[in-house]
Amino acid sequence: MKLGCIGDDFTGSSDLANVLAKEGMRVTQFTGVPRGPAPADIDAGVVALKSRTIPADEAVQLSLEALDWLRAQGCEQIFFKYCSTFDSTPEGNIGPVIDALLDRLGTETAIVCPAFPATGRSVYQGHLFVNDRLLSDSGMENHPLTPMTDADIRRVLARQTRRGVGHVPASTVFEGAEAIGDAVAAEAGAGRPLVVVDAIRDADLRQIGRAARDLSLVTGGSGVALGLPANHLGTDRAVPPSESWTGLSGPAALLAGSASRMTRAQIARWADGNPAREITADDVMQDRVTPDTAAAEALSCEGTMLLYSSADPETVKDAQDRYGREVVAGRLEAFFAATARKLVEGGVTRLVTAGGETSGAVVEGLDITTLRIGPEIAPGVPAVAAEGRELVLALKSGNFGDEDFFATALATLEGRT
Repeated sequence: MKLGCIGDDFTGSSDLANVLAKEGMRVTQFTGVPRGPAPADIDAGVVALKSRTIPADEAVQLSLEALDWLRAQGCEQIFFKYCSTFDSTPEGNIGPVIDALLDRLGTETAIVCPAFPATGRSVYQGHLFVNDRLLSDSGMENHPLTPMTDADIRRVLARQTRRGVGHVPASTVFEGAEAIGDAVAAEAGAGRPLVVVDAIRDADLRQIGRAARDLSLVTGGSGVALGLPANHLGTDRAVPPSESWTGLSGPAALLAGSASRMTRAQIARWADGNPAREITADDVMQDRVTPDTAAAEALSCEGTMLLYSSADPETVKDAQDRYGREVVAGRLEAFFAATARKLVEGGVTRLVTAGGETSGAVVEGLDITTLRIGPEIAPGVPAVAAEGRELVLALKSGNFGDEDFFATALATLEGRT
């Protein structure tokens, strides 16, 4: 293994694995830190953790365990992947994990670049944009767990780290890899070793990747990984290795726990003509709906049912105020994990999940340890297959995909692309 990757959630880790595979790497995604050695025939391993919203000290511990395992597999470089909307709180977990990884690696400098233009995320003058809006005006300011109210990534990161935060502007990035590398070194020499790098085009990400050739740690969204495979593969594998994907037929189900604007639009599109059942926070907290009853309803209906808990921000806040934010989140994640188990036990072979925390809970609930990467459904969302099982999945971050995503995902998982 040449490149070792640590993802702070499951959807983002699939996204990263998809990017690396498209760039020619043989890649496997692992759920949690593996207990044994990695397969001998892979170039990159992605260790998917559910560490984005847990206490910072726990996130650090999990990330260091992943780092130690990846280094034991011979990795030459480490990539720490977080969300392209920089989901975090003033306490972390991005900054504390970066600090801990650098300490363990015995180095100081790391690039910070959450940009992914293909999915509408760009960094300009140190500020993160989602399409044409600042992060703080994109809907992420209403995220139920990690509300992002500041678009200045330098300022957000500075509140989370004990290291200085620097910046390489777009004007320098446009000059290419050598200029980027010189600017990163200059920022580190000035006491600002965590360097936020602007990127507004895929070409920028490739130049940033080239500039990071000799760094032990690179951090960012999956987009910046576009430029990393060439550093490790050279020109030996210019065309991505062909992977057969036949998909699976059989029963399917949709589970949505994201409250993002796009997920709510996708729910509305699916519900217009297809089976859909809303699961409210009150339903779960008061046991009005249980995993047994929800799964039974989905398995018995004609067509593919969508079970969703994706209310508008005001409704979400009301439930959080009455029950507690962490309590509601924990109960909903446990509900979807248990429901997924019941669905698979009932014969479901295709499962689509929307929302990072929901997807992580489902993968853990199904005890999936290894995922094989299949074709891309939408930018940032590949089809994946559970190794050794008759189960294929689409794990979608909240804002990814277009309004027809659910229908497209089901077709791709079945092998109809």
